[in-house]
Amino acid sequence: MTEQQRASEEAAQDADRAAAATITEGTVEALVRSKLAEALGGKRGMVEAAIPTLTFTISYIVGSELRLSIILGVVAALLLGVVRLVQRSSVQYVVTSLFGIGIAALFAMRSGNAADAFLPGVIYNAVYALVLSLSVLVRWPAIGLMIGPFIGHKEDFTSWRSNPAVVKLASRLTWLLVLPCVIRVLVQYPLWFADNQGWADTFAILGFSKVAMGWPLQVAAFAGMVWVLARGRTPLEQEREHSEQDPASAPDRD
Repeated sequence: MTEQQRASEEAAQDADRAAAATITEGTVEALVRSKLAEALGGKRGMVEAAIPTLTFTISYIVGSELRLSIILGVVAALLLGVVRLVQRSSVQYVVTSLFGIGIAALFAMRSGNAADAFLPGVIYNAVYALVLSLSVLVRWPAIGLMIGPFIGHKEDFTSWRSNPAVVKLASRLTWLLVLPCVIRVLVQYPLWFADNQGWADTFAILGFSKVAMGWPLQVAAFAGMVWVLARGRTPLEQEREHSEQDPASAPDRD
């Protein structure tokens, strides 16, 4: 190896160490913030997710025409997609919304009961909550999988699991993602069941609860994450971890 190659390799190692030293609670919070913003699509994405559902719900309340209400909901999603295309911005969240209302339409048209349009959402939240809960119970919390590669060693994205503090923090943050899903199921499933059994006409409540318990609950969960990150002050710096592992680096307390 030439001196130039050796110097280049040492410089790269120094850069890696410097990057590792900057991994703090703040960078974890920034990562969680960016990933959640990406998942929700920001303010515009959250509004776009709500409009087709509101269109479907309100039109059915007004006209009680299931097929027409579904068509109007789909048209609303398509119009949002056209606006995105004209503005040359991502249609990812509109497509997701369109897919969701498409699945809802299949359920509703199959049974002829408009309230069944909300059943896929209930099932999705139940499964999502179950998967996230299992990820915590087996000590592979979902949030850890999201932020782990930025905290651990680049060569081994699972190295974050060797730090109990990181696993504990990721577990807490993951539970905060589980909570909105559980709340939606506990509220919306009884409403759907009551309508399905003919006990009460809960369609309007179901529709508005789906919107009200959609992104607002996600934002509340994110606020809880920020609070946990700010309050817990979990030591994530790799330098601190190394100092704890190396007794020689510990200050003399005599």
